[in-house]
Amino acid sequence: MTRADKLKVPEQRLHDPTRQRDGTEILDIDHYAPFLLNAVSSAWGRKTSAIYRRDFGLGLTDWRVLSMLNIEPGITASRICDVIRMDKAAVSRSLKTLLEMEHLRYEQPSGDPRKRVWWLSDLGLKVHAQILDVALGCENELVGGIDPNDLDVFLRVMRQMLTNIDPK
Repeated sequence: MTRADKLKVPEQRLHDPTRQRDGTEILDIDHYAPFLLNAVSSAWGRKTSAIYRRDFGLGLTDWRVLSMLNIEPGITASRICDVIRMDKAAVSRSLKTLLEMEHLRYEQPSGDPRKRVWWLSDLGLKVHAQILDVALGCENELVGGIDPNDLDVFLRVMRQMLTNIDPK
């Protein structure tokens, strides 16, 4: 038995994520979860990022950082990275951009800049509220036509997938 055979568990699936073409096993992207997750994520990112850049001068990473600071005020960059699962360089660039735009404030309890704790400024709170309206409108388009029960199951499944690959 090969490693691939050990990893396949077809009895847990209604549809196999592969199919045969000319005697060769290939991915069936309509039933391969990583493809669909990536396709939805990429399309979502392109759509929302364009709106955030056009209307607010901010990118998707900036919005994620703003959101995290509104959810958990007074946190470190490291904590932001952990929760939104982004690399430190991207978060650091975003914090710098948002600070220059006067959307943030921070305190530095020690002399170490890595220990800064961050909050949204009054302007940042205002911008967050404006982008939140846009983000929720975009999410409504994304989930339009999906039965509420199906959406609830989907979100539960997505949380489990995240736990499966990155249990924090």
